[in-house]
Amino acid sequence: MYRQPVLIYNPYAGKIRRNRERILQRTIAALGRAGMTPRVLPTDAAGHATELARNAIAEGADLVLALGGDGTLNEAANGMAHSGVPLGVLPAGTANVLANELGLGSRPDRAAEKLAKCEAKKVAMGRLTTADGASRYFLCMAGAGLDAKIVREVSSGLKDRTGKVAYWAAGLAQFPHRVEQLEVRVKGKVYRCGFALASRVRNYGGDLEIASGASLLRDDFEVVLFESANPLRYAWYMFGVGLRRVQRMQGVQTLSAACAEILCGTDLQMDGEYAGRETARLETVPQALTLLIPPAYG
Repeated sequence: MYRQPVLIYNPYAGKIRRNRERILQRTIAALGRAGMTPRVLPTDAAGHATELARNAIAEGADLVLALGGDGTLNEAANGMAHSGVPLGVLPAGTANVLANELGLGSRPDRAAEKLAKCEAKKVAMGRLTTADGASRYFLCMAGAGLDAKIVREVSSGLKDRTGKVAYWAAGLAQFPHRVEQLEVRVKGKVYRCGFALASRVRNYGGDLEIASGASLLRDDFEVVLFESANPLRYAWYMFGVGLRRVQRMQGVQTLSAACAEILCGTDLQMDGEYAGRETARLETVPQALTLLIPPAYG
């Protein structure tokens, strides 16, 4: 068992913000039943989880547990890359993409009880590098074009009050406008589309599925490209996503690749967080992170 676990939590994550003490108490109690008594470290600003994870490992932590949304997990993972110290997922955000992908559910106390049965496995992470050489890792996915623009325009106040509804509202607001086109190079071929997704997971938005062939246990992305500038076409695509048939639809390209290049400046998102408007290179980095994964995941 882990002797020096650390629990990093985001006090402003969707679920924690509304009932902080109760969620913390239940989660810590569940971890105790699983044989873990962590040192608890709250974040106090954007990016702080990266610093906390890096410092905790330097001080001897042998397990980092991240309690929050996918943004908190992303930050923690960026402080843990290539350390060999396992990351444990405790969902408390809006979408909880990684927790749902792993089958841990959406309740942090129940996920905590499952962690004792999880296996520490080395997995690849994605890395996004912009034209100026700045790079950052991501765990689940990176998106370019329409979905990143929606992430940029989500109202933080509405997100605090309604969760995922804020994303649907921002998406519906795009319908009067034609979708900006971008160019993506994959395996030497250039594709033109309005939305490009490079995903390491099947899950999208917490309860949808786009990249049905993706897996954390592989060393590549499933790259899904959506063509057309017509916003109504994307409403049709989302209908296909709901039916889990989107990859069979005309205008949707699906590729497996370890690298994709965004050739023109466009909106970018990583793990559901806005990442600016840039040209970028997306690539996988094998065995970059040690992650606690349930035995049934595959």
